Amino acid sequence: MSVLKEILKKVPQDAMISNTNYEGANIVLYTKNKTFFLHGGDIIRKLVDEFKKRIDLRADSSLRKDSEEVEKFIRKTIPKEAEITQVLFESARGIVTIEAKKPGLAIGKDGENLKEIKDKTLWTPIVRRESVIPSKITTNIRNVLYSDSEARRKFLDKIGKRIYETKRSTTDEMWARMSFLGGARQVGRSCLLLQTPESKVLIDCGINVASDKHAFPYLNAPEFHINDLDAVIISHAHLDHSGFLPYLFKMGYKGPVYCTEPTRDVMALLALDYIQVSRGQSKDAIYSSSDIKESIKNTITLDYGEVTDITPDVRITLYNAGHILGSTMVHLHLGEGWHNILYTGDYKVKKTQLLNPAHAKFPRVETFITEATYGLTEDILPSREKCEKEVADIVKKTLNKKGKVLIPVLGVGRAQEVMVILEKLFREEKIKVPIYVDGMVWDVTAIHNAYPKFLNSDVREKIFYEDKDPFLSKVFKQVGSGKERAEVISGGPCVILATSGMLTG
Repeated sequence: MSVLKEILKKVPQDAMISNTNYEGANIVLYTKNKTFFLHGGDIIRKLVDEFKKRIDLRADSSLRKDSEEVEKFIRKTIPKEAEITQVLFESARGIVTIEAKKPGLAIGKDGENLKEIKDKTLWTPIVRRESVIPSKITTNIRNVLYSDSEARRKFLDKIGKRIYETKRSTTDEMWARMSFLGGARQVGRSCLLLQTPESKVLIDCGINVASDKHAFPYLNAPEFHINDLDAVIISHAHLDHSGFLPYLFKMGYKGPVYCTEPTRDVMALLALDYIQVSRGQSKDAIYSSSDIKESIKNTITLDYGEVTDITPDVRITLYNAGHILGSTMVHLHLGEGWHNILYTGDYKVKKTQLLNPAHAKFPRVETFITEATYGLTEDILPSREKCEKEVADIVKKTLNKKGKVLIPVLGVGRAQEVMVILEKLFREEKIKVPIYVDGMVWDVTAIHNAYPKFLNSDVREKIFYEDKDPFLSKVFKQVGSGKERAEVISGGPCVILATSGMLTG
């Protein structure tokens, strides 16, 4: 008997459950009983404790108020100071997402605003932080998820049925095999295939941007068949770990992609930039924006520490890797306690200006697969403090000579680390010139601003409690056109942050 049927046997008959759905590994019950929807929380919590599954209760569509009326009520209930930017309805799932620049005000004390919205409209409200830094491209990336609510519902339900109701293996024997399809003894195109008797899961799917001859993973390996692939896990957004993902969808992959929310947004942005760079180099892009859109629509995002089944015999938990925003170490639990694998991806073990250090304690690990870049005994890098002091000294020295400081940065991670360092110098009045942010850096920074819970405790404190968000400092100026770049170059002393392509192009 399926887990859904087992759960329904325990639900009171007068709950009037009209429909049930999987949302990946989560279970959703829809009720026509208004009282049960508003006050059935204790029963649902008991079911969660008994079945060890996340179970959500939502109102049947026949109970819910009209979306136009609901939006008016939401905007009336939530104070204007919360700065609502969008109200997005997923009618097929009974969810309304409220995007606001100040989510705490939108939620209200002890969640009172959300409770009132739920009580009066019978929709299930979710508040999501919108970046205070304007970025049309990042807004468009996130809105892809809301383009077809019914298709999203069917997709998530199909995944749940695979996890709970479809068993392919005909044996009780357990084994596991890990194949390196890229990233072994090289930097770039990280890609691993995990196989068990029941499952095939791809971990990362990157590109080696520095090589034309060996740029892509070995997807022609005899054990890889795209139609047999159950899931893809992306550890972080850098192209050498995520850049080939849209090509899987071009090849016909239709399954889920597991990652964190920031990884989803940043990897889509980097993939779009990869297309643009390819065309700028007079090369044919290997995939299109439509393929990127499909990859976004198929993402299932997880928070750090959140445990979820992704196939009948593979359960994953994503842990902070401290590398870039949303980067993760992937813990894979195989079978019922049979074996545990930790795949680190790229990670940092020390706290940075932006991020907490990588997670270091795990319940069980029998196989440890680690990044080995700079892993030789002679690869001793200077301390972060020494590097930051050297950057500050060069900046101050150049500006004292009335010069311009050009800083080539990686668009994701390194750029934002440098921004935090420079913002501190500005705040302490050690530099008094504008800092121009060019190229893709601005859009990636907007994503950082949208997900402060993935930043370290010091930065979160500044954003939430001190009203000193470093990314919103008045010292930063966006440069977005050729004319603006020319004006910066011909102007006075300043600091310019840009990707290397923008500095040479």
